[in-house]
Amino acid sequence: MIRRLFYLSLGAFLAFWVMRRLQALHPNHVIHRTADGAAGMLRRVRDFTSDALGEAAERETELRARFGLDNAEDNN
Repeated sequence: MIRRLFYLSLGAFLAFWVMRRLQALHPNHVIHRTADGAAGMLRRVRDFTSDALGEAAERETELRARFGLDNAEDNN
């Protein structure tokens, strides 16, 4: 009796798990997950570019100050 109950509950669990997995593969769910992933990736790329451009501008300012290039426009 315990063995039958075990296999019955195992079958119910597997059926539930398979149904959940199949629902996750529904086209609407896949589209939403893909769109959310793409939006997250775009956000990370924007953050990286913003950081990189900020660091580049900071370094350019340091180099211009170091080599005296800020006054080069005034000498023309």
